[in-house]
Amino acid sequence: MKLYGALLSPFVRKVAVIATEKGISWELARGGPGSSDPEFLGVSPLGKIPAINDQGFTLADSTAIAFYLDGQYPEPKLIPDDPKLRGKAVFWDEFADTVLGATGLKILFNRLVGPKLLKVGGDEAIALQGEAELPRWIDWFESVVPDEGWLLGESISIGDIAVASMFRTLAYVSHGVDAQARPKTAAWYHRVAARPAWAAVAEKEAPIAQRIMAM
Repeated sequence: MKLYGALLSPFVRKVAVIATEKGISWELARGGPGSSDPEFLGVSPLGKIPAINDQGFTLADSTAIAFYLDGQYPEPKLIPDDPKLRGKAVFWDEFADTVLGATGLKILFNRLVGPKLLKVGGDEAIALQGEAELPRWIDWFESVVPDEGWLLGESISIGDIAVASMFRTLAYVSHGVDAQARPKTAAWYHRVAARPAWAAVAEKEAPIAQRIMAM
C-alpha cells in the first residue's frame, strides 16, 4: 500500500500505525498541500494528506482511510461493531483531529511547519493563541483517561491511536505529554507507545525527527 504524506503529520502517522497494527505492508510516497504532482492529486483530489493507493483503490482523509482499512482488513478490529463502543471510537478520533488538533496545530504550523519546513513564515500570535487554548483540552483528557487499559476499555482502538498521534506531533514543538503535570495521560501514552506497531512506525519516523529537531 502506498501512503502519501509525511510521518510528522498526526493524520499520516495515525494511518501508518493502523496499517501496521493490521500487518499491512506500506511505503511512504510524496505528497502534501500545495503539491502539483499528478500522481498525488490523482489519489487526493483535495490535495490533503494522508491518502492511500491500496492495490488500485485510492482514498484520502485519515478517518475515511481508517474505516476502509478496518473493514477491508478486519483483524485486529480497531473500530468496534458494538454501537456504543463504535460511537465512542468515533468521538475520540474526532477529539484528536478537530479539537486537540485545532488548537495544537496552530502552534505546530506557525512555529515549525511554516517557518522551518515550508519557508513561508509563521504567525506567532496564532501560535500563542493555540498555547492559551491547549491546556483546557489536555487537562480535560487527563481527567477522563483510564488508569489502566485503553480509551474504550480492554482493547486498543482508533481513538487511542489518533489521540496519541496528535500528542506525538505536538512533542515537536515542546507540547507533548508532560508526565509530571499529567501522570495518567503519560501512563496511557506509554501503553500506546509500547505497542509493536507504534514502535515500528516510530523507528521509521526517527530520522525525520532528528533532522527536524536539529533545525
